[in-house]
Amino acid sequence: MRHQRTIARPTTVTGIGLFGGADVTLRFLPAPENHGIAFQRIDVCGANVIPALIDYAIKQPRRTAIAHQGVTVATIEHVMAALVGLLVDNCLVQLDALEPPAGDGSAQLFADALTEAGIVEQTAPRHCLTITNKAMVFSLEGHENIHAEPSNSGQYTLTYDLDYSHPHISPQSASTEVNPQSFLDAVAFARTFVLEEEVTALQAQGFGLRMTPQNLLVFGPDGPIDNRMHTSDECARHKLLDCIGDLALIGCDLRGNIHASRSGHHHNRQLVRDLLIAHPHIRKLIYQQNRSLEIFSAQTVPRRMVS
Repeated sequence: MRHQRTIARPTTVTGIGLFGGADVTLRFLPAPENHGIAFQRIDVCGANVIPALIDYAIKQPRRTAIAHQGVTVATIEHVMAALVGLLVDNCLVQLDALEPPAGDGSAQLFADALTEAGIVEQTAPRHCLTITNKAMVFSLEGHENIHAEPSNSGQYTLTYDLDYSHPHISPQSASTEVNPQSFLDAVAFARTFVLEEEVTALQAQGFGLRMTPQNLLVFGPDGPIDNRMHTSDECARHKLLDCIGDLALIGCDLRGNIHASRSGHHHNRQLVRDLLIAHPHIRKLIYQQNRSLEIFSAQTVPRRMVS
């Protein structure tokens, strides 16, 4: 069991939101032991912090969002991936809009800011959920699934198999052991990808109106538009990034092997729920010691919010 960690000093990133397109400033702030990761909308008068835990997740398409008392923070998966990938356990994330900055569609913007701020070790131990039995979440059609199983190495490893049925997005797989070095080297840079026709449909609905091919990988008939791939398997690596961010809503370290095939955010979140149900003692520890929950009475902590 390792010790908890936070950042050494505040750090700020700016940009525009991926879906809504609002200008946004996001601040990472150091937090005390057992605080956990929590978000706070400073543009909403009187908004409380929202713990980044699965019970606060709400259903939104193509992204992961959390909410409490009518206040929502959306598209948090890349921020969460950067924090957990770098083993930052305690942090208050303040922002003045609905979504974090999109950056280039990856977690690099956040990883760079956290690295520059510095990461310091605290004294309290970090809880860990060690997967002891197999668990699986799958779609009714059976094409998308994500499953967890014990690890012989005792590490946290992720594998993603991607088959997007597109001539320029070949079937591909990517794997990583989740630790700071591998996150920075193999995952943080991987960008959100989308088909040109999907962009057209989303913009017709009012989403992503300020996005350009520099904010994400847009695939047209001839491949990426006005952009190029960082690696041939960048799309699968980005799916690893999303998995890391979504699974971080478990609120503790993980030990085990996670293997996903064509899964999305909702599959990832459901696996978190299933793992906590199978390990109730870990869930109890997380909620007993998470200081960002102290502002709520026992009656206001949600038992489960469906996502």
